[in-house]
Amino acid sequence: MDANDWLTPQVIWFAIGFVLMVIEFTTPGIVILFFGMGAWLVALLCLFIDLSINAQLLIFIASSILFLVFLRKWVKKLFQMRIGSDRAQEELAEFVGGKAMVTKQITPKIKGKVEFHGSYWDAEATETISEGQPVEIIDKKNITLIVKPI
Repeated sequence: MDANDWLTPQVIWFAIGFVLMVIEFTTPGIVILFFGMGAWLVALLCLFIDLSINAQLLIFIASSILFLVFLRKWVKKLFQMRIGSDRAQEELAEFVGGKAMVTKQITPKIKGKVEFHGSYWDAEATETISEGQPVEIIDKKNITLIVKPI
């Protein structure tokens, strides 16, 4: 087996796709990924069909553009959801277990206010907590902290 055995269209297109995928991870934008997918599609087709170089290039360009147009929003949403989920967990960990000071009385039916790291937050509790009492943060819902007395 010599080097010419490796220089088949499917191997070349697979390698091009792989390089494009690696480049995607080093650049922002989620665009190059779809050209890598187009190259892999051509590699797959070349395994089963003998295509001319012109047909290969046409399929590569057309499929890459179609992947870009139809899949980019979906893929971008997937990445943002994953990143957003990680950020939400990190943010929650920053609050939960933290100590705050009640600046406006909290009752089970009426939100109060707490001061936490120099900022004032709406706060809820399952029991009445008077102004000036220290509390521990046990959860966070949007911009409202859920607290309990210490």
